[in-house]
Amino acid sequence: MDVDPSLADVAADVHPLVKPDLLVATCSGSGARLHANEAWTRVFGDDALWARLPGEDVRFANEYLSDAARGLLVTHQVFLVEQPERDLPVPVLLHFVPVHGPGAEPGRLPVVVTGEVLQEPVSWAADQTRRRRIEMLGQMTMGIAHDFNNLLTTILGHIELLRSQIAAEASVFAEDMLGQIRTVERAASDGAALVGRIQQYIRHEKQEHFEPVSLRTLVEEVVTLTRPYWHNEPRRRGIRIELETDLQETPPIQGWPTELREVFVNLILNAVQAMPAGGFLRLRTLSDPTRGAVAEVEDTGVGMSARVRARIFEPLFTTKGEGGSGMGLTVSYGIVQEHNGVIEVESEPGRGTRFRLVFPPARKRRERLGAETAVGAESEPPAARGPARTLRILVVDDEPMVRTVTAKLLNLKGHTVTEAAGGPEALALLDEAPFDVVVTDLSMPEMSGRELAAHVRRRCPDLPIVLLTGDTDAQEDVEHLDAVVQKPFKLDALEATIQRVLRKD
Repeated sequence: MDVDPSLADVAADVHPLVKPDLLVATCSGSGARLHANEAWTRVFGDDALWARLPGEDVRFANEYLSDAARGLLVTHQVFLVEQPERDLPVPVLLHFVPVHGPGAEPGRLPVVVTGEVLQEPVSWAADQTRRRRIEMLGQMTMGIAHDFNNLLTTILGHIELLRSQIAAEASVFAEDMLGQIRTVERAASDGAALVGRIQQYIRHEKQEHFEPVSLRTLVEEVVTLTRPYWHNEPRRRGIRIELETDLQETPPIQGWPTELREVFVNLILNAVQAMPAGGFLRLRTLSDPTRGAVAEVEDTGVGMSARVRARIFEPLFTTKGEGGSGMGLTVSYGIVQEHNGVIEVESEPGRGTRFRLVFPPARKRRERLGAETAVGAESEPPAARGPARTLRILVVDDEPMVRTVTAKLLNLKGHTVTEAAGGPEALALLDEAPFDVVVTDLSMPEMSGRELAAHVRRRCPDLPIVLLTGDTDAQEDVEHLDAVVQKPFKLDALEATIQRVLRKD
């Protein structure tokens, strides 16, 4: 083949100036490869220009090359390049750059194609495994801290109940028992303080990376990043996955873009795997006035049974056999929780799956309302409090031990207490009888304490709501709440908080 000397000069001049790991090939305006560096031939081979691309991707690559030969700059195109000695293709990001110069025919400009391997599959898998193990360790620690706070709440609650029962006993035995109870109480209080420090350390490590994030922009980035998996790879296997997007602007959320991207990448890859015969991948972002910024990832794949749907966020649970780690959705769930978000799932066998993610909008942190220190809080002096009111209190907690001991403690103050095991039951009870205050746990299945508070506020705008939580960061978002009390708590601290929020009426 005769090559214009000026084009050969372009190829010779370009390659000595580039990094050794940067893929570079120089092509004529007709698409013939004139020169390629070692990095290019290592990935694309030394045969035809696109020999290692799937058939349909060759067509796209040639179209981009033709566009560049007409003078258009084409950038950020991702291709999966098959490798002879690997089971997995290599994702490569390519840019098609026209070279303007004397003697070049209109529409047939020489083109320099540059690119980079996004990441080797083996190292990517190893990096992800290490990262997920570290993340899971943090999430397990936070989960253990939550459960430990509930246990400490039960222990301290029963200690207060025991103390109230033997306080009237004027005997050496009773005094000795009170001393032992104070020792156990002090140990439990020290344990609660230690758990709080661990929670603050882990949460600070996460949230120091947080910044305002546009959910719409984030999803657009993930669409480009995952294109090889929902477009290129399915077509290589002879199936089609069509992408439908409805990306509306949402209020900015406070978050860590790197982790949020991982959540959406994981959901999209799961959606692709759920459509082995092809289908539709639908992505939406929207603003919900009552809930915040919403994103949805939907597929028309095989769907899930109710049994599977109930377990998909459990660590190590997978329906993919040896091909799945059972950690992807667990990590995603943990990341969403770290962002004070909610992840919901709708799915039926044969009818596809929809994941809905809801995040509170970023805003200036409001003054913490009614925050009482978990164990060491001093209640207000009786003179400042004024006469206490006997109240009808609705206590909501999915943990029976915590719910029961909270109710018994409040009974000691003369209150009439009704218990609910979760948000739906609490809303049903509110329809049946009036209450003076709602005391609810934060972390509950089906409906969180924040979600319950939003429902209650719409139904009963003036009904005070107190949140009980072992989460050190719960006070950062106090919308719909009148006060936050940390677990484990003392009865006097909880009682003082309840009486104070009632005085606001």
